[in-house]
Amino acid sequence: MEELDKNQLLLLKNAFDAFDREKKGIISTDMIGTILEMLGHELDDDTLNEIIDEIDVDHSGQLEFNEFCTLAAKFLTEEDQDDETMRQELKEAFRLYDKEGNGYITTEVLKEIFKELDNTISPEDLDNMIEEIDSDGSGTVDFEEFLEVMTGE
Repeated sequence: MEELDKNQLLLLKNAFDAFDREKKGIISTDMIGTILEMLGHELDDDTLNEIIDEIDVDHSGQLEFNEFCTLAAKFLTEEDQDDETMRQELKEAFRLYDKEGNGYITTEVLKEIFKELDNTISPEDLDNMIEEIDSDGSGTVDFEEFLEVMTGE
């Protein structure tokens, strides 16, 4: 974890907390692929399982925050992507989903994005995630909220 800066740790903590729905300080290793995809890293199943086996040494199927940071550090330090570049890529992705150019996407569209990223998310978990993201209950997510979801900032 030493190689991560404060912003990266905050980003990881936010991502971790979003998936630690029961607030037990652990997340299922099933979610790791989804989280890494959200952070811009698509891995095939073999590579993903290899990485999880390496980090989840007790094979509990769950990662604590420090294990999660160890795993994420492999990606964040390998590819210390420029914030502005990531922001531009996310803006492009947002534009693809904001077809009318309204400056927002509906929470239904966001649900579809999450389902594309991980088709194993249960409807309840999906609803909980959306509820957390759409805290004002507007049914829409603007770019800043979308950016916050995708980067944890």
